[in-house]
Amino acid sequence: MNITLRQLYGFKAVADVGTFTAAAQRLKVAQPALSLNIRDLERELGARLFDRTTRRVELTAAGREFLQSVDKLIADLEQAVQNARDLAERKRGRLVVAAPPLLAALVVPGATADFKKRFASIDVSVVDAQTNVIVAKVRSGEADCGIGTFAEAEEGLRKETLFEDALMAWCPAQSTWARSSRLTWKDIATGPLIAMTRDSRIRFLVDQAYQSAGQTVRPAYEVSHMTTAIMMVEAGLGVAPLPAYVWGFARALNVVPKILSEPEVRREVAIIHASGRALSPAAEAFLRYLKKQARAALPRGLRQSGRERNS
Repeated sequence: MNITLRQLYGFKAVADVGTFTAAAQRLKVAQPALSLNIRDLERELGARLFDRTTRRVELTAAGREFLQSVDKLIADLEQAVQNARDLAERKRGRLVVAAPPLLAALVVPGATADFKKRFASIDVSVVDAQTNVIVAKVRSGEADCGIGTFAEAEEGLRKETLFEDALMAWCPAQSTWARSSRLTWKDIATGPLIAMTRDSRIRFLVDQAYQSAGQTVRPAYEVSHMTTAIMMVEAGLGVAPLPAYVWGFARALNVVPKILSEPEVRREVAIIHASGRALSPAAEAFLRYLKKQARAALPRGLRQSGRERNS
């Protein structure tokens, strides 16, 4: 089949106005070219579409039946084009964002609120889940993008840095740790230590840091959620090495974050999307609002050090 859109639009124009001359004027083409297109279309279909007279052309039975299909085809095509333009201009659509629970609570709501002020007709859905679930949903297309810390080479995914985070010592406000300007891993090795469970990526980084400092990890408490760890710190039960972005949750609590050094442990919080699919215009716009909210979630000192490294 070798039927072109030009032929279909030409056929519809002639059917609508009843003459080749008026149809050519509507389409802004030469009449001979339009007549040739219609003849080629009839040849391709193997059927005569118009009965021609000296003044008008009229649809044949085959032409009337063919016009119904052409009308639907052109309407569907024009709707598809308009939908694509609306998506490109962020006038409509749906965006699904997957993030781990604390990031979903600290960064995504503010970004969503700012985004909806600008793009009110785009629906935003949030999936709060663990990292392995986030990766699976982005790979399958169930989520447009995912936020979190991911392995260096995740097959089938593209990654873009959202912000750089650091592990900090979260201390009870009345503790001796809180009065120090900076802390090392050796300083908090005596504990009592509040640590994440061993299935956590944060716990892996903590174990590595203690090993690098020549210390052994001996947690007094192990918990699965960072919010639990912070509340235990506020209760005075110990010190917890946790990401800096916990500040967004903990700044109203009676806890103090301190930068940990020797070694300083930094990690990339990234946004991921499927490598086989381009990031949608809506997701690209949403990313800008995420970066703004992510910076606000970091303690002031870490925000400043981040700008210095990037300058």
